[in-house]
Amino acid sequence: MSHNPVAQALTESSPLILDGALATELEARGCHLADALWSAKVLMENPELIYQVHYDYFVAGARCAITASYQATPQGFATRGLDEAQSLALIAQSVDLARRARHDYLAVRPDAKTLLVAGSVGPYGAFLADGSEYRGDYTLPEAEMMAFHRPRVQALLAAGADLLACETLPSFAEAQALVKLLAEFPESRAWFTFTLRDDAGHISDGTPLSTVVSWLNQQPQVVAIGINCVALESVTPALQQLQRLTDKPLVVYPNSGEQYDAGSKTWHSAPSGCTLHDKLDEWQQAGAKLIGGCCRTSPNDIAAIARACQPQ
Repeated sequence: MSHNPVAQALTESSPLILDGALATELEARGCHLADALWSAKVLMENPELIYQVHYDYFVAGARCAITASYQATPQGFATRGLDEAQSLALIAQSVDLARRARHDYLAVRPDAKTLLVAGSVGPYGAFLADGSEYRGDYTLPEAEMMAFHRPRVQALLAAGADLLACETLPSFAEAQALVKLLAEFPESRAWFTFTLRDDAGHISDGTPLSTVVSWLNQQPQVVAIGINCVALESVTPALQQLQRLTDKPLVVYPNSGEQYDAGSKTWHSAPSGCTLHDKLDEWQQAGAKLIGGCCRTSPNDIAAIARACQPQ
């Protein structure tokens, strides 16, 4: 296989620190995201704010920015009256904003290590905007699933994303459709991260992690495997299982530890009082090589991880 951006970045230093939540930060800066498009809405309304959040994560020590395209699909934007060309331009802009933040950060820190831009490919369940990315209880024929993902994947790669983040995936069938789609873009590379049903090793649709991983192990375009948008306490058991199942680098970016109440759409403080930073050693011992944060994490969390990972 040709160029693997993750392997390349890991030769410079390990772990590779990812960014944290985008939507949480946008909300902290005044955006109202109680919306089916979530952070993709900000691509339409206030793209400079997205640029600023990416920049701040690089300053905090992230070496990979994940684009604001998680919920950005032509189908979703169509509900706002945008045609396909306008939608694809917004998806391309999500890459441009992250690339510009990288360029501007490197202008002041030319000694920085390789910085990556990962194009976010959220699941079909995210487009449904009904929480099904945590259940995986939707079915779509494989050709339709590929057709749903194809325009965004194509736009992200054409805009210059270094790799794709196929993330928050709840469904094995969807992961298989995405891998099949990647084959249409033979130069592309992706990491695949899943949501979990339980701590006993099942992704959200109930497929055993072992089944998912043994299949992904055979896919050369998949350059890292892991979990994201999961509770802190689920991370270590899942990593320990993944470590036994694959030689590919393991990715983890969980939520902050706070609890989400889907009924009131509000978050409540972490029951354990635990943070990402507290778990770092445990996760690295369990093989984590790409580490960041998902919902409710901030540049401060990423800065704490970066400080802890500095060679002493």
